[in-house]
Amino acid sequence: MKYAKRMNHIKASEIREILKITENPEVISFAGGLPAPELFPIEEIKRINEIVLEEDGQKALQYTTTEGYQPLRAWIANRMKKRLQTSFDADKILITHGSQQALDLSGKVFLDEGDYVVCESPTYLAAISAFKMYGAKFIEIDCDDTGMDMDALEEQLKQNQKIKYIYVIPDFQNPTGRTWSLEKRKRIAQLSNMYDVPIIEDNPYGELRFEGEYLPSIASFDKKGTCIVTGTFSKTYCPGYRIGWVAANSDLIKQYVLVKQGSDLQCNTMSQLAIAKFVELYDLDAHIQTITKVYKRRRDLAVQTMHQAFPKNVHFTEPEGGLFAWVELPEHINARDVLDTCLASNIAFVPGGSFFPNGGHENTFRINFSNMSEDRIVEGLTKLGDILNQFV
Repeated sequence: MKYAKRMNHIKASEIREILKITENPEVISFAGGLPAPELFPIEEIKRINEIVLEEDGQKALQYTTTEGYQPLRAWIANRMKKRLQTSFDADKILITHGSQQALDLSGKVFLDEGDYVVCESPTYLAAISAFKMYGAKFIEIDCDDTGMDMDALEEQLKQNQKIKYIYVIPDFQNPTGRTWSLEKRKRIAQLSNMYDVPIIEDNPYGELRFEGEYLPSIASFDKKGTCIVTGTFSKTYCPGYRIGWVAANSDLIKQYVLVKQGSDLQCNTMSQLAIAKFVELYDLDAHIQTITKVYKRRRDLAVQTMHQAFPKNVHFTEPEGGLFAWVELPEHINARDVLDTCLASNIAFVPGGSFFPNGGHENTFRINFSNMSEDRIVEGLTKLGDILNQFV
């Protein structure tokens, strides 16, 4: 069988493989970036689907434009202006199958074999997979608790003419949970404009803030239209609809529309109308507030338990929002070995090496705190701490 060369770049998602194990209800899973299913607005969704089918059933079950349902795009544009301080309008937004499809379409639009993507170190595993599909190479830029090293980034932009874009998650980053400072948001927008290298600003978690003030997006400081923003309803509403979006300047959106037409023509019409009707009839802010209260409580318990149970030479982030915390072990400990022992005790997490596209850093792992109940968070992280004490 002769496969395409791109298949050489693809391997199974480590997270997805671990999630197969966590389907066992006995497993306490800190592995997937899953929203809490008990918070899905199921009763409201039942009502919304009935209303949509009664009021506009023929439209809901018909094809729609590639760009997506216009009222939903208009709502997204207004929401981005409010939360992110951007200036996109509905015509500069394309509805996608989750923000993951926006990343895949970005690879189609920009990447040729051997091109470079600049990213945070570490970065989102599924973004690595999406970009590798098109033969991308990666330049990892070190980060601290305030974001990417801007001097190191500028040095790479000066030296490498094959950099096609910079990929970042500035709010509650996956996998570390870190949030960029205002100063670094301004600076990276300036560098993007100066060197004419686009930024893909991935923002799936920005609405899930537990404390502190919302920060303006990188795109809000963009003067030349080089910033592309992705978003999703998966974390604020429910992931099963698979509805996200990409926002960019008009010329870029035209390119994204073209490659989406060659991929799947359009996103699910019923899902788009149902979400648009939900945000019309219900208070999404109130729903998000409910979610963040629960996640904050779970974050607090996770951090408290790790402080109590983990060895003192194990370090971890304490995110102000989002779904994840990042754990760094002493360098001699391989998190994959720890995982093997944990799985025998029905505890799961994602080893950190997969989040570094150029390898290494096997002494790290990611913890998700949104999807387990409070008692299981305490039980699981206490057991994990006991296991870590065996390794240190």
